[in-house]
Amino acid sequence: MSLISEHIIPGPNGRVFGTDASNQRELECIKKRLLTLDGIKLVDINMEIFPREITVFTSKLVSVEDVEKKVQTTSFHAIAKDNIEL
Repeated sequence: MSLISEHIIPGPNGRVFGTDASNQRELECIKKRLLTLDGIKLVDINMEIFPREITVFTSKLVSVEDVEKKVQTTSFHAIAKDNIEL
């Protein structure tokens, strides 16, 4: 494990998570909950693919584990996808 694999690094790329939420209402609930975490500035929802994806953008280092736990409070799950090459 490394800093990059365990955290979301601030910047234009964000971090992509796959989720088991399937409809717009469920994904909006996840987005709303994630925006309450300190450091998260934007959550982008991709409805074009399955499983659905959300991209999280931050203004400071945010733990991937914190994001996953926050999504679990909505009764759904989010799994971080592979890192984007910098």
